[in-house]
Order: sequence, then C-alpha cells, then structure tokens
Amino acid sequence: MIVIPILILAAIGLLCAVLLTLTSVFFSIKEDETAQAIRECLPGANCGACGFSGCDGYAKALSEKKTEATNLCTPGGDHAARAIAGILGVEAEDVIEQVAYVSCNGTCDIVERKYKYRGAKSCAAANLLYSGDKSCVFACLGYGDCANECPNDAIVVEQGVAKVISTKCIGCGICVRTCPNHIIKLINDTSRVVVKCSNHDKGALTRKYCTNGCIGCKKCEKACPTGAIKVENNLAVIDYSLCTGCAECVSVCPVHCIHEGNFICGSHF
Repeated sequence: MIVIPILILAAIGLLCAVLLTLTSVFFSIKEDETAQAIRECLPGANCGACGFSGCDGYAKALSEKKTEATNLCTPGGDHAARAIAGILGVEAEDVIEQVAYVSCNGTCDIVERKYKYRGAKSCAAANLLYSGDKSCVFACLGYGDCANECPNDAIVVEQGVAKVISTKCIGCGICVRTCPNHIIKLINDTSRVVVKCSNHDKGALTRKYCTNGCIGCKKCEKACPTGAIKVENNLAVIDYSLCTGCAECVSVCPVHCIHEGNFICGSHF
C-alpha cells in the first residue's frame, strides 16, 4: 500500500521532468549573444539616459541595429563606448559626459518655512501641500528624494539643500526625474558656470522669500561678452553653446546666484 503510491509519484515526477526538458529544447528562445556581450559592457544603472528601457533595451537595440550610436551610455562613459564598438566592429564614438547640479541656493538660513511640516520625510509628499513648506515654491525642499534614488551616492543634503558630489556623479539623470520641483539639471561636465536659482517670480517677490535668488536685473546679460546669458521669464539662463566660462556674469551678479566651479576637478558650485 505504500510502494504503489511512491511509484506513481515517481512516475509523475519523471514524466514532468521529461516534458519540461522537451519544452525547454523545442520552445526555448535563443539568446542573442551579441546583445548579451554588449550588456556586459554596460554599468547596469538602468537609468534610461540612453533613451531606451534600461541597459537590456539599449543592448538589444544595438544588436538589432535599431541604433548605431555606441556613445549613448553616459554612466558608462568612453570605456563602455569603446567596448561596445569593439564588439560591433565599428569605430568608437566619444561620450559627452554629463553631471547634475541643483539650481537652488536657498539654504535653511536664507529661505523661511511657511509652515511646520510633519508628514513623511519626502519631497514628493511635502510638495503635495501647497508646493512644499518653503516660502519659495521653486526651492529645494531638502528631504532627500534625489539622494535616496541616486545609484552612486552622489547627492547629499546640506543646510536643507541637495548638493551633488560631482566626482561621484555618473550623469544618469535619475535625480532629475525624481525631483518634484524640477530644479536638478544635467549639463556637460566641461561647463564652468551655473545659475543656482530656479525662481521665475519678479525680483521684488523673489527677494522677499530668498536673498540668494535671481532678481532678473540683467547685469549678467549686459556683462557677458558672447551673449551667452539672457534673462528669460525673470531668471538668468545660460546658453552653453556660447559660454566661454569667462565668469564675467559671476562677478557682476549682485545676489551671487551665479556660481563658478569645475565639475571635472570636483569643486562645488
């Protein structure tokens, strides 16, 4: 009475094993060896900076010749581009490295809180209540959603404002998409000047909430020798295709919201 059920179960198990083996042989999808080799060259950030659905999507697109651009992986840099080019047998393309920066200088001692927030320590949650608890609705809320999402620990929150450690930043852009106030931006790491403000209010109102905010005075616009900086919608905006990094705008800004630095050397803006 015991042996027969055991034999039946063993036979069922053997039959299932045979069926699974046959299924894996006849219905299996062959892996694209080229895509797999390209995937191993990519960093695995799955950030979407390449324009595809993560590293697997980019590797598949390259192997299927849906794109021929080997330099779309910003986090992987030139090393990944050269490795991919070697697999595909094409000439390596240069990667334009990018880095993030936070366009806000409204620290705790500069921008007041308009109410005491006691909810979840999240920028996204705080932003649902009257655009956050800071008086300036364009300010960094400082609860660290970007820092929590950064795959390389390249963001820290200091004095209520997020700051990017440029030497750690891989330019994946995850923080850009995470920030509910859209004040984190990606620029080429060769840039030397940034505007640390996102406020589009008129100067008097900006000044009321933040003494470090852009007041749209246009002194930077008049001082720039190449016309690279313009005041648009009450905020200074830099055209990096024209900017030479002379820093004339930095020296004339009365509120010191235009900063000079060097991403490659790791100096903070």
